[in-house]
Amino acid sequence: MPASDRPRNPRLAAIDERLEPVKRFELKPARTRGGLVAQFLGLALVAAVLSSLFLLPGFLGVGVTAAAGVSDFNALPANLHIQQFAQNSTVYAKQGGQDVPIATFYAQNRQDVTWDQIAQTVKDATVSAEDPRFYTEGAVDIWGTLRGAVATVAGGDVQGGSSITQQYVKNVEVEKCEALTSQKKVEACYADAAGVTLQRKVQEMRYAVEVEKTYSKKDILTGYLNVVGFGGQVYGVQAAAQYYFNTTAAKLDLAQAATLAAILNNPANLRIDQPSNADNGAANGYKLTKERRDYVLDRMYVTHTITKQQRDAAKATPIQPTITPTTQGCAAAQQFNAAFFCDYVRDVILNDPAYGATGDDRWQTLNRGGLKIYTTLNLDLQQVAQASLNAYIPASRPGIDLGASNVALELGTGRIVTMVQNRTFNNTDTPIDGTTAVNYNTDEDYGGSQGFQTGSTFKAFDLAAWLEAGHGLYETVNASQHVFPTSDFTNTCANIDGPDWPVTNDEGSASRLSVMAATAQSVNTAFAEMGTKVDLCSIVNAAKALDVHPASKSNAWVQTPSLILGTNYISPLTMATAYAGIADNGTVCTPVAIDRVVNADGTDHKVSKTTCTQGLKPDIAAGVTYALQGVIKGGGTAASANPYDGTPIMAKTGTTDNSLENWLITSTTKVATATWVGNVSGSTPLRSLSFKGVGGGNVKFSIAKPILKAVNALYGGDAFTKPTSAVLYGQQITMPDVTGKAPDVAQKLLEGLGLDVAVDPTPVASDQPAGTIAASDPTAGTELEDGDTVTLTVSNGQGGQATDNPAPGGSSSTPTPTPPGKKKGG
Repeated sequence: MPASDRPRNPRLAAIDERLEPVKRFELKPARTRGGLVAQFLGLALVAAVLSSLFLLPGFLGVGVTAAAGVSDFNALPANLHIQQFAQNSTVYAKQGGQDVPIATFYAQNRQDVTWDQIAQTVKDATVSAEDPRFYTEGAVDIWGTLRGAVATVAGGDVQGGSSITQQYVKNVEVEKCEALTSQKKVEACYADAAGVTLQRKVQEMRYAVEVEKTYSKKDILTGYLNVVGFGGQVYGVQAAAQYYFNTTAAKLDLAQAATLAAILNNPANLRIDQPSNADNGAANGYKLTKERRDYVLDRMYVTHTITKQQRDAAKATPIQPTITPTTQGCAAAQQFNAAFFCDYVRDVILNDPAYGATGDDRWQTLNRGGLKIYTTLNLDLQQVAQASLNAYIPASRPGIDLGASNVALELGTGRIVTMVQNRTFNNTDTPIDGTTAVNYNTDEDYGGSQGFQTGSTFKAFDLAAWLEAGHGLYETVNASQHVFPTSDFTNTCANIDGPDWPVTNDEGSASRLSVMAATAQSVNTAFAEMGTKVDLCSIVNAAKALDVHPASKSNAWVQTPSLILGTNYISPLTMATAYAGIADNGTVCTPVAIDRVVNADGTDHKVSKTTCTQGLKPDIAAGVTYALQGVIKGGGTAASANPYDGTPIMAKTGTTDNSLENWLITSTTKVATATWVGNVSGSTPLRSLSFKGVGGGNVKFSIAKPILKAVNALYGGDAFTKPTSAVLYGQQITMPDVTGKAPDVAQKLLEGLGLDVAVDPTPVASDQPAGTIAASDPTAGTELEDGDTVTLTVSNGQGGQATDNPAPGGSSSTPTPTPPGKKKGG
């Protein structure tokens, strides 16, 4: 039944009537003698009202409880809604298989404790000094309130005189204000919760009645000691014990407990973490705080909670704080080489709707929610990764804005297990050489940069598009062309009109070679030639299907032919994710940094899990993986990074123009890694530098090798999925018999099948009519691949043995070596 429909209790109605003048009364500082007189008269009225109220039977107990909901008096306390106080959130990582705290976030440094976790000395000191009648009185300290009213007139300000329950109510109301995000709302809330008006004071008392009806004295005192401020950002007795004395609330001795109870009286002036304070600093023995502490001890003696000997001994003890700050934020994680990972976790939470509908809501959840955040980071592997990086790459170096990073994540789960870089974390406004707030591993939205050009590591996606178009890994391509007209390329996703594209080879060179060899040697001209035979849009789509995207939303995809060689700006974490997807039979899983989150009350908080999708068809992924295994074997560009520990591994190197950026991306069937070394800004060629005796173009291998060894030792790895024959050899073309055909007819027929044709201009003796095709190499019936070259000879019509050798397997010349398993017919 709504309150307005219920019978009105006559006694509560009388209370409401008597409170009306108090509700309307608002105290403002008096400026004249007449004003003081008016205030005195007003307060006299309040005192009379309060006195009459307190004399009503049951005002502070059962009488009010029985009348719950029948008047405005009972309606107001129901709106108190005691919420969870702001709590510290803690981030954990695994070390030696155990969860280790690496960082703390808080708006208020507070850790709630239970009644049994608070020393009795603290409880006794607080009650003796703040509210000696706490256990015997009701919700309101009657005489203290009346005394406060008189002091208000005398001092021109609203005085306290509040019970611990009333103080608890006030702190709860103020705490609600702290949780607001709008400055205007915060100010209005403070004015309502702590404003110096009699109306607020009476409402506070009415809330206190409801609290006492609902909670035990033990609960109220525990709540008060958890919510109350002890100066600065230190809230609650547990945080205060740790901060001021480097102990816990349960282990506070008498002198320490009395000191904290003293600080409660005036935290701003009595806090003991400011030794230079002229009025209350260490030099004068924290004079003001000691005076209040000794008063607390006297009150404890008066209330018989300590003996005279205990009081005197505690008074003789000097105040000696052991200030132990709780570092807020990710700077504390630097000792674990995990500050950048911690910052990434922070950004994940601030971007994830699972932690709140708005950015402000998510900030509140992180900094006030008391979360226990269990992350995916393996601190043992992290130490290896950081040590390996530090062994070669300094935090700074004259003449180059030098950056380097390494990140690793699991296949199938997306769990990030390492994330390191060469610089120290620094998110302050003070720039320091060798430090940064930018995470080189991640996207811009997650504390990262705008990404780095990936160079030839992008060729993995070229391979995917090549295989999807029906080509094979053992097809041969012409790698001798170095200038490519844009008209040679097709892109159904974008207009790519532009000048010719010059291509040079950074790693290797050949006139004609298989795609397998072109991949192992990273031959740019071969991949450019491959790009003329596929839709460039299919390369971009293959990358996107593996969750590849520019590191910054401000960077659009490069769609011109240069994308083939990695001119898009992408983060290392994104590239590692994509390679993990390739190695996992085409199943790509979004990266995650958090395994589990526990709320302050012990319940599980929702955590956004990895999302896995089939980015590439399994047979296409197997083909790309097969080709990339050759990169880290003997003769491949990444062979020097191979730990040769028996774990199958695939890899791809990448070096941009002028060696400004250098990459190595690897994957086993368990873990993928991405290592990057390069220019954060500027244009210093890495190959012009040396790092601990290792050339700048090769230092990535020296960094990665110990990391790969440690990862493989922990995770191991299985054999990769074998590719199909179609992936290895592409769409097979059976060489037709073109003997006796006119050369132009034969050439057109063969080119229509996707073959390259060369006609030998020297006629040969043959039974075929003069001027027609005498023979072909390879011979009719041979299985070929798109792009293979066929050489035709022309008959002179004079009979005799033609150069064609009909024997199965080739021609009169030495046949090209055939990959294992490839069929040739005659």
